[in-house]
Amino acid sequence: VPRNYDPALHPFEVAREYTRALNATKLERVFAKPFLSSLDGHRDGVNCMAKHPKSLSTVLSGACDGEVKIWNLTRRQCIRTIQAHEGFVRGMCARFCGTSFFTVGDDKTVKQWKMESPEYGEEEEPIHTILGKTVYTGIDHHWKEPVFATCGHQVDIWDEQRTTPKCSLTWGFDSISSVKFNPIETYLLGSCASDRNIVLYDMRKSTPLKKVILNMRTNTLCWNPMEAFIFTAANEDYNLYTFDMRFLESPVMVHMDHVSAVLDVDYSPTGKEFVSASFDKSIRIFPVDKGHSREVYHTKRMQHVITVKWTSDNKYILCGSDEMNIRLWKANASEKLGVLAPREKAAMNYNQKLKEKFQFHPQIRRIAQHRHLPKSIYCQIKEQRIMREARRRKELNRRKHSKPGSMPFVPERKKHIVAVVK
Repeated sequence: VPRNYDPALHPFEVAREYTRALNATKLERVFAKPFLSSLDGHRDGVNCMAKHPKSLSTVLSGACDGEVKIWNLTRRQCIRTIQAHEGFVRGMCARFCGTSFFTVGDDKTVKQWKMESPEYGEEEEPIHTILGKTVYTGIDHHWKEPVFATCGHQVDIWDEQRTTPKCSLTWGFDSISSVKFNPIETYLLGSCASDRNIVLYDMRKSTPLKKVILNMRTNTLCWNPMEAFIFTAANEDYNLYTFDMRFLESPVMVHMDHVSAVLDVDYSPTGKEFVSASFDKSIRIFPVDKGHSREVYHTKRMQHVITVKWTSDNKYILCGSDEMNIRLWKANASEKLGVLAPREKAAMNYNQKLKEKFQFHPQIRRIAQHRHLPKSIYCQIKEQRIMREARRRKELNRRKHSKPGSMPFVPERKKHIVAVVK
């Protein structure tokens, strides 16, 4: 064994680093306390949320009783309440300049509201009200122009100054549950219909571009804010699918971890991760390029999570659920909040690098990946695993006992796609 007698070099460098990495991983799990606070005040389930484009501390939420609240996150309290609609608030979005916001509800109206509270003695009234012919199920605003899109029976593109839509886009005859503008290629829209389609539209041509049909219905989609062509769809079959809109034949990645329908998805501003809300009473954080979640958040009281948002400073996650609460979480569970001393920062970076270096070591990997799950989710995960194994075994047996080449191999990514129509 060659031996270097230089006293400056430590003979057990890797062993030391491994011990440090192990301690860092254990401490990360000890300090993982992601839940910060809950914003309560709604009198019905929280159905939708919107971020303020200019102010980090402002967030808007709409409930199932037609009430809209504006929250201040630094003070963690409600600063304004509006009785906006009769029935559900189906969707809301803020204007790109942050001066006003739009809401749509079950009463077939689209309303535009001022972001500021009314002056003393002034009535709480919308700036504009548009009365539609059908119920609107979602709304999204263009990122640069005074144009917004609503969906319901069809996708309508509206100019803010007019009370009739500029153009109506339709392909098929089913109700459309959500519509989203692309933040980079701002004239592109994506929408999800309840006949299992994800349809892409181009606003300049005022025609649909193409659509992909999946096995089950997609609830909503979210565009990646950093890569123009990438979007992620939250599906009823417990999975999320990340697509490249140029190649819809198969998704770039299938994200499987939830054990019930995925209801909402939102990207982090870096475009490297996204957060998903599910009917199984938990939210999960997925890296874009990984099939399994990095983190799962749940509390005993949290019921079905309907809406989720990742704040624009990449630090926090907000989720709105059935039992009338909005919860505030840290995006990085063990992160220390507040000002860090230079030594703390250096130590944190060093520990991070050590964890990356030894991340595949079995002991460290086991500690880093362990999460406590509610019993219901834990049992369902086990059940899903057994079902997947059974399906695989059945397929292998079929292949074994049939003519060679008569049963083609279908990769996991293509299993869930029915067709692509252009």
